[in-house]
Formats: sequence, C-alpha cells, structure tokens
Amino acid sequence: MKKLFTIFTFALFALVLAACGSSEENQTENNTNGEGSEQTSSDKSLYEQIKEEGVIQVGTEGTYAPYTFHNDEDKLTGYDVEVAREVAKRLDLEIEFVETKWDSMFAGLNSKRFDMIANQVGIKPDRKEKYDFSEPYTISTAVLVTHKDNEEIKSFEDLEGKVAAQSLTSNFKKIAEKHGAEIQGVEGFNPAMQLLASKRADATVNDRLSVLDFLQKKGDNVPVEIVDRKDEASESAMMFRQGNEELVKAVSGAIKEMKEDGTLSEISQKWFSEDVSTK
Repeated sequence: MKKLFTIFTFALFALVLAACGSSEENQTENNTNGEGSEQTSSDKSLYEQIKEEGVIQVGTEGTYAPYTFHNDEDKLTGYDVEVAREVAKRLDLEIEFVETKWDSMFAGLNSKRFDMIANQVGIKPDRKEKYDFSEPYTISTAVLVTHKDNEEIKSFEDLEGKVAAQSLTSNFKKIAEKHGAEIQGVEGFNPAMQLLASKRADATVNDRLSVLDFLQKKGDNVPVEIVDRKDEASESAMMFRQGNEELVKAVSGAIKEMKEDGTLSEISQKWFSEDVSTK
C-alpha cells in the first residue's frame, strides 16, 4: 500500500512539473512574440520613425555665433540654425533643437539624444569613418587679410619677408610660413585683427567665415580687407550616425534644393554678406 502511495505521489509530482514546464514554455513564447513585435517596430528606419513622429531632433551648441547662438531676445538663431529649420520645413517636419556643449556633441549623437548635428561640423576623413554627412552647406577657405592702406600685399606670394599675425597652433600659421612670412604670435583671431588694424602686422592668414563675420559686425569701423584666398576648401555639413541612409539622403536633397533655388545663398548673405555655401 505504502509502495502504491509513493508511486502515486511521484506521478502527481511529475504532472505538476509538466504543467509548470508547459506554462514556462508558453510564457517564453509569449515573451518572444512580444520582443518580436518590438523588433518589427524598430525595423523601421530612423527617417520613417521621424516622419511618423513629425519631429526631427537636432544637436547644436547655442553658444557659437554666428552659427548657433541666442540673440538679445534669447531666441536660438544663427546660420546653422536657419539652415536646419529650412531643411525641416522642406521635409514637412517640426524641429527640436537639443543644445549641447561641443565636447559632448558627438557622444550625444551616439547615444541617440538627437538625430543629427547642425554645428559647423567639418567633413574630415577620420570622422567619415564613423559618421555620415549630408550635402555640404558651408565651404570655407584660408584667406589673406591686410590693412586697407596696404599696397604691397595682393596675394599669398607677396607674404615673403612680411610680418603675419598668427595663432601659433593653427594651420593658418603654416600657410603663412610656407609663403615666407615672419610670424608674430597672437592668442587667437581678435588679437590678430587688432595688430593688423593698428599696422603692427602686415597681414594675417585666417578662416574666410571668421573674417566675413568680423567684417559684418564691425563694418567700416575696422580698416582691414580680404585680398586673396586659397583654392583648397574645407566643407561643413549635417552629421548623422551611420546606417541612416534614408535620412541623410532626405536632408541632402533638401540642401541641394536650397542651393538650386537660391534659399541657401539668401541665408548665407544674411549672416556673412557673401554666399559661403559655394567657393
């Protein structure tokens, strides 16, 4: 009798285990199905998700005039901001700017805090290995700047033996040296312009956009001018995480349209008094 009871107990225990096992398998299957449907949702491209939500999130500094900064009314504005807004408008999207310090801008893109960066990001070979870029919307070159009274320096070749005010760590210093200039070290852009305006230096080699912004703000108050510029250009574009080809293509398409219909040139003229979207 005792033996029969033991057999019965083991049989009952086996049935319970089987039932539990079946329940766990069903739960696992249900969980798998749930994860599968989430995966189906995430199979949508980033651009499809953005269109579905109707909003594109854009990383930018908000402290980098004249590209992205707050005006006197504390409104976010600037060349890059206006370009990004126009791109979003043409894609029929709302735009949400996520202001981020430059030092953490790329990390913010990597962690998906925003969908793209609009912050004068230069297209460089090392960056192209990790990120994708849109059609360029800014093209800048090295320019040669002199005092307006200057009669001797009309080209880079005329720098031989002349004094150029240059930041000692910049690539522009190397250009001036290559053309035979004697270097007078300065702590950045504004000191170089001050030396030039006071005729304590003969010239400076600097970034075209920086010089145009300076001239736009100072106008006739500073007696300096651009007399020559290099053919080699650096390009800036919207930057994206890799693997989002649809979004990159859509943004590039909008920028190309803006170039063709003159809108990009108008935005550029507003901020620099020149078209900086072309050489």
